[in-house]
Amino acid sequence: MFRKLLIVVDMQKDFVDGALGTPEAQKIVPAVCEKIRSFDGDIIFTKDTHSSLYMDTQEGKKLPVPHCIKGTDGWELYGDIRSLSQGYRVIEKPTFGSVELANAVTGGNYSEVEFIGLCTDICVISNAMMIKAFLPEIPVSVDSSCCAGVTPESHENALKSMQMCQIDIK
Repeated sequence: MFRKLLIVVDMQKDFVDGALGTPEAQKIVPAVCEKIRSFDGDIIFTKDTHSSLYMDTQEGKKLPVPHCIKGTDGWELYGDIRSLSQGYRVIEKPTFGSVELANAVTGGNYSEVEFIGLCTDICVISNAMMIKAFLPEIPVSVDSSCCAGVTPESHENALKSMQMCQIDIK
């Protein structure tokens, strides 16, 4: 059975125009919304999810910017993406790569998996590489026009790294 999956990574307010937002993240929002609306297949959304104890974690020590604290506005999916997620699975992930997401994908009998979202150089690459490792024969792709990194340079570097690992870049 031919089933396609779109994974929308961390399109949350804090990554678009909040604590860790960037102009590049803001620019991709219309393309992300259009991709979600027109996608013919299953869709899973992820949400970076931290507690109020974020600053005590290893990530908090290395990136001392509280963000995506569960229950805050910054944790919510951004703008229209929030309403577009209704009826789809949303996975809360406390770290860059999500074991829960990998398990959902490996158990889903998918013929191809596509990634979009934020940040290309942190969570998109982490999850795309996990899926490629779990399912090496399934085509995995990233739509670069629907992704943004911490910086434009780190976005490009992440795309090149994924391409070297046989993840197709669109």
